[in-house]
Amino acid sequence: MRWIYGGVIAISFLTTMLLSAQPMPPTLDDFWDGRAEWVVDNAYVGLPLGESDTVVRADGVYVSYLHASTASAGITDQCGAPVAFPGCLTRWESVDGGNTFSLASPVCAIACESCPCDDRRDHITAQQYPRVAVADDGMFYLMYEWHAHPVLRTSADGINWSPGDEIRIPSGTWPTSYAPCTDVERIGAHPNIQGNVDDCLVGAPPGVFVEGDMLYVFVAAGSAPGHMRCYKGNRYEGVDGLSLCATDPLFSGAADYGPLDIAGGTAANPYFDFRYVSSADVLKVGDRYYMTYEGVRGPDALERGLDTQFGLGFARSATGEIDGAWEKFPGNPVLSDVSSNVGIGQADLLVVDGVTTMYTAATPYTRGRYILAWAESE
Repeated sequence: MRWIYGGVIAISFLTTMLLSAQPMPPTLDDFWDGRAEWVVDNAYVGLPLGESDTVVRADGVYVSYLHASTASAGITDQCGAPVAFPGCLTRWESVDGGNTFSLASPVCAIACESCPCDDRRDHITAQQYPRVAVADDGMFYLMYEWHAHPVLRTSADGINWSPGDEIRIPSGTWPTSYAPCTDVERIGAHPNIQGNVDDCLVGAPPGVFVEGDMLYVFVAAGSAPGHMRCYKGNRYEGVDGLSLCATDPLFSGAADYGPLDIAGGTAANPYFDFRYVSSADVLKVGDRYYMTYEGVRGPDALERGLDTQFGLGFARSATGEIDGAWEKFPGNPVLSDVSSNVGIGQADLLVVDGVTTMYTAATPYTRGRYILAWAESE
């Protein structure tokens, strides 16, 4: 079996019933056109609530990369010290076709250069929102966020990783007194946030996609409204070979926050991705590229201090080019209305043997597995 995103689905009774109703499983094209829908197959797959990305090994074992800490999963660093929230990259494995995962080792998956581990050097407490892509030659490409900065690492086996290379084009947040920024990168006004320390943003939860020799990195750009940006380049040149995609941004979030007296629910859906658009997970289906992304509307009350409104969005390329126009799914947000479910927008999208699967929050407290099934009307 070739290396791919995700895991072959353990055939449960529900899965068997869903797949036997039609000669072929539906695709994301069918979902986009309203012929297919997402159905919960397993509400809890053993992964902590958070962000994960999953690959299938040649031996049939499923490996999910997920950031975790001492508080969330009893993790220690490779020097034996506890790991502060939000945590480091960890490896979770499934031997039953991606139905249930368990922690391979309660130790950070990326070795520190020396002991004690150092956050600035090793990123040990903030290897957040991991995304993994595997090239045709088996090389792994890992992207994660370190304090709003996107970091790239590579691995020949998915276990031993290269030193982290921060993408500085630029990344993070900064004031215009330090450096100017474009309209796409600008942090705008939010009705429930009084003043911003910084004026510009590029980075936040990243995404990664490899096609042939090309490496694509997806990052959030700007806020209120948020935008999805991409960088591309020859994968053998790493971060040094990346340059801004010609289409900038690929797409944008809602233009405004919407009515102030609406805090979540169906009425908030048109505004679900106003503050942030990030955490891209991309795959190719037919001639188009599909993406899941996290949309964040932001805090629901003045100076609450935390984001409280989240949603899961889908987008796809309008043509057969990544670096071109994209369109957002008209039924966004997917799975649920805007809510305080912090895990719903962090989706891990997979297609294996024609079956489309997605890992994301099935409840506000559990990470589960969804299967794309033919809609009942079909």
